[in-house]
Amino acid sequence: MINASELKLTAVSPDVRRVTANAVVIAVAKGKDGPRLLDSPLPKAESSALQDSLPALGATGAADEILRLPAPASLKADVLVLTGLGAVAGEAPETEALRRAAGAAARQLKGLPKVVFALPAPTVESATAVAEGVALGAYAFSNHLSKAPEKTPLIEGIIATAASAHKALPAALRRAAILGRSVRGVRDLVNTSPADLFPESFAAESRTAVKSLPIKVTVYDEKRLEKDGYGGIMGVGKGSSRQPRLVKLEYSPAKARRHLALVGKGITFDTGGISLKPAANMHFMKSDMAGAATVLGTMLAIAELGLPLRATAWLCLAENMPGGHAARPGDVFTMFGGKTVENLNTDAEGRLVMADGLVAASAEKPDVIIDIATLTGAQLISLGRRTSGIMGDTGVRDALVGAAGTSGESAWGMPMPEELRASLDSTVADLANAGERNGGMMTAAAFLQEFVGEVDGQKIPWAHIDIAGPSYNDVAPYGYVPKNGTGSGLRTLLTYAEELAAQ
Repeated sequence: MINASELKLTAVSPDVRRVTANAVVIAVAKGKDGPRLLDSPLPKAESSALQDSLPALGATGAADEILRLPAPASLKADVLVLTGLGAVAGEAPETEALRRAAGAAARQLKGLPKVVFALPAPTVESATAVAEGVALGAYAFSNHLSKAPEKTPLIEGIIATAASAHKALPAALRRAAILGRSVRGVRDLVNTSPADLFPESFAAESRTAVKSLPIKVTVYDEKRLEKDGYGGIMGVGKGSSRQPRLVKLEYSPAKARRHLALVGKGITFDTGGISLKPAANMHFMKSDMAGAATVLGTMLAIAELGLPLRATAWLCLAENMPGGHAARPGDVFTMFGGKTVENLNTDAEGRLVMADGLVAASAEKPDVIIDIATLTGAQLISLGRRTSGIMGDTGVRDALVGAAGTSGESAWGMPMPEELRASLDSTVADLANAGERNGGMMTAAAFLQEFVGEVDGQKIPWAHIDIAGPSYNDVAPYGYVPKNGTGSGLRTLLTYAEELAAQ
């Protein structure tokens, strides 16, 4: 399911005229007086001629704009590619603009295996942004095609930078390659047919994915889940012939000082259960396991980078189907840990499986718990397709928002108003799984908070990330983001994990 495709990332000096490649990518910025080349590696006369030709070529420098031209004689390449940076103040584009411009080029240059990216990247930070864009953009999903595609993503990305000899760059390029591979793996899982990806096969894929890494895997099958009292996961998954699983991943390096617990929602297909969803666009619900996939990908990256951080992940896997054994509205579940929940809406199932995972994570008393899920349609209404909502303890929430900004992802810290918790009260159980519809993203977070444990009478620091919109792109691709699965959230989690490990 996960295509273990490799992408080689290397660096050279800005003089790319001696580098043999299929294409060379250079940048065009959108200016007040028209498009302008930035840091062109071409000889002065060729750069001047190209600059004068930009309006006639239809170049504007807008983001996502890609133009292919025959390469000039000065380059050992077949194609010269112009990639738009958007509006740039001065000569130094922001790192995210570089990331997106490189990603847009890598995404659209399928069939060219070796490409030089000669963008304005004179520092390790800017060169790393270009490398990340390449690693994120060079993606295609072909697992279900009857024939292999004729044009495949690039195999080698060469970053032209004045920092090519800097001692910090090799490690930065290695991280970019690991990051890109992990994100592409998340996309593969999200894009896989739900006929092939279900709780048992997801658990098996998790074992395969970590085989070469120091990660211990424990899989709880339906018998153990029933025996140990995981009422949320079992309650959601019992309507399917493909029974639920809980996968625990443990990475415990010897020098770890902090312990991070990650919990991911893994509904491998969500029909809504008895509270059936409308038929239109239900096929998108194969992506309802994106949280678990993101947690798995984050664990792979943490272990491969060798972070000095203990990390434990809980993948809460179930298929929500309206079968003869399916849970009913009005059923009461006894969750792992003993709390009872009235099941008012079987389409509010994600919070039920996540609640069991949060209790299990809390039992190990980690320093921080973060859960990530495609949890609510309200996230899309509140924040749109590209921006995740983050709720929870102020310190963890704000650190995650900061990590998102550092990594180039869009996230917004949201409050958890006290009055929303009252709407989850039940007359027959400890609480209900559905409450106030207005502010539904925050109401869902209030439900999850009830299952976060305590250490010495204090709640474990915790935050919840809702990626319902950003995890799946059902419109046109843009920048380094393809259509369908995106891998959103992984970069934020990895950056946060690195910051936690450094404390």
